[in-house]
Order: sequence, then C-alpha cells, then structure tokens
Amino acid sequence: QVRLTESKGGLVQAGESLRLSCEASGRTLENHAMGWLREAPGKDREFVAMFLWRSGIRYYEEFAKGRFTISRDSAKNAVFLQMNSLKPEDTAIYYCVVMKLDGNDKPHDIEDWGKGTLVMVSS
Repeated sequence: QVRLTESKGGLVQAGESLRLSCEASGRTLENHAMGWLREAPGKDREFVAMFLWRSGIRYYEEFAKGRFTISRDSAKNAVFLQMNSLKPEDTAIYYCVVMKLDGNDKPHDIEDWGKGTLVMVSS
C-alpha cells in the first residue's frame, strides 16, 4: 500500500521560512516525479515544485522560482520543500504527490496523494 507521509506545516510570519518533507513508502519512484501541489482558499489547486526521480530534473511554478527549493533523499524516498521569503499569498494546504511520467519524461498523471498540510503566513 502506497503511503505519503508529510511533515506538519505551521504558522509563520511574512518573510520567514518553512521546510516541508514528504516520505513515500510502498512504491518505487524511478519512473515518477514527486513533489508538491497547493490549494489556497477560494483558488484552484496549483503545482508548486516537482522532482523527477530518475533524471534529477526539478520543475518549479513561476511563483516558487527563487524562493522555494525542492530536494530529495533517495535512500528515504523523501522530498523536501524549503520555502523562503514566505508571503501571505503562500497560505494554502500543501499536498505531497507522486506523478507518473509520460513518454517524454514529463509529469503526467497524479498517482498518489498525501493528506495535505496547512501552511499559514501572516502579514
């Protein structure tokens, strides 16, 4: 059984940092990407960052570039999301996901979801 275990989020002030982690058990990641989506109140769900396991390529949404960094621990099947210079608009539930890669090695379908962790950024 696949399980994604996320660390707890938290409440921080604008400009501060927070690090999320997610560990996958019960599956291999070689042909997958692992990373984060988020859902803010009243907004559509959006990608944050993804780590392609085999190639090591990292994708970031525009808002995350320069502020967020995704990394991994291969031995633990874990990814980490370091979030710096947090803004109130980063307030959201962050979901760890595992995605299958398509024929062009691009993240395609979401196969596994974590339960989500709440990140709140106060102004």
